[in-house]
Amino acid sequence: MDRARRDFLDKLAMAGFAIGIGGAPLFDVARARAATTPKPLAVAQDGDPAEMVRAVIGKLGGMGKFVNPGATVVVKPNIGWDRTPEEAANTNPEVVAELVKMALEAGAAKVSVFDRTCNDARRCYKRSGIADAVEKIGDDRASVPYVDDLRYETVEIKGGEALDRWPLYRPALEADVLINVPIVKHHGLSGITVGMKNLMGIMGGNRGRIHRKLGDSLVDLNFTVRSTLTVVDATRVLTSNGPQGGGTKYVREEGKLAACEDIVTADAWGATVFGVEPMEIGHIRAAAERGLGIADLSKVKML
Repeated sequence: MDRARRDFLDKLAMAGFAIGIGGAPLFDVARARAATTPKPLAVAQDGDPAEMVRAVIGKLGGMGKFVNPGATVVVKPNIGWDRTPEEAANTNPEVVAELVKMALEAGAAKVSVFDRTCNDARRCYKRSGIADAVEKIGDDRASVPYVDDLRYETVEIKGGEALDRWPLYRPALEADVLINVPIVKHHGLSGITVGMKNLMGIMGGNRGRIHRKLGDSLVDLNFTVRSTLTVVDATRVLTSNGPQGGGTKYVREEGKLAACEDIVTADAWGATVFGVEPMEIGHIRAAAERGLGIADLSKVKML
């Protein structure tokens, strides 16, 4: 076993996770349930996307609260579709680039931006504008790598309601900080997709299978891999024909952005921006009922 792998498993063991068969990490969902203490939700609107990113992160205490010097950071946007920023199927590239800059300013040793795409990865990374936006930062510590199929780790999920094991992307598992950066948009099966569903981009295997029990599957996944921070891009909202859209007919310029440490709160806010009650969305309701986080925004301090 190489040193990096050994250190990774030691870190899991210290966190209270067991080790499954074959040396793969085994996550105990029941033991990993979050305390349902509301986390503040920071919101900005009607500004330049980069300025709004700075504003919401600042309201939460600054990027230094989340990223320590020398940290390995993953910024996980939606880059799944061969679409332009104006078509609102992928996260706004200006939002992604500003988060990368802020992580670097906080002293991150490495910042990786990636997604397991649904369309051709080269076209998705390019047409989304995200690869170019990060590359323009001009810092060797930041990269936009394509997902490597050899870097998935089959994770045993003890106590999951729908999943008992799944191949997950090792760079996301090993990162010190995971910043989840979804766009708010329509989804034909789940109603909407925000942060919880965006984390499907670190899943290997046949992801379509989880739609059979989508709510509990997403809760199992998000108990297993925790987003340090969720930054919700609602600068543009795809209101129909999601998740991939096509053209701008169903795109609404919303001009909003939010950030929260609680991914359920972040998703609930995204639902309200979309125009639906959070508890009408199956996976948000399941997350709230199973204690992953807070979906009742009346309990949340708004900044």
